[in-house]
Amino acid sequence: MQRFQVCSGVGGHAEAVQMVYNEKDISYEQLVDMFFKSHNPTTLNMQGADHGIQYRSAIFYHSEEQRKIAEKVKSTIPTAVTEITCFTKFWPAEEYHQQYLAKGGRFGNKQSTKKCCQDKIRCYG
Repeated sequence: MQRFQVCSGVGGHAEAVQMVYNEKDISYEQLVDMFFKSHNPTTLNMQGADHGIQYRSAIFYHSEEQRKIAEKVKSTIPTAVTEITCFTKFWPAEEYHQQYLAKGGRFGNKQSTKKCCQDKIRCYG
């Protein structure tokens, strides 16, 4: 996978994260609910100031049960444009994008999850 294919949008890829979780700690439905609450699922091909197909709202499910849960949660947001698609392959980002915000992001301001947060899911920010 070449960086140009993702950044330009010509490859049809989406910027995404792959999550591993323990059902004893949090359910898939809770993860999907948090996903919808943590971004704007009603804007087509954009998140914040970032525009392009690679910034689309998408869920890549691994089972029919996950698909049904994702569709159910999405249906509670009438204007959601989130794509719900079967997972095929995950392409890890380049090394410099791994732990991007912890490394300082674009502006060199390191961020940490160690902020006394009690959330089961914690995004940098």
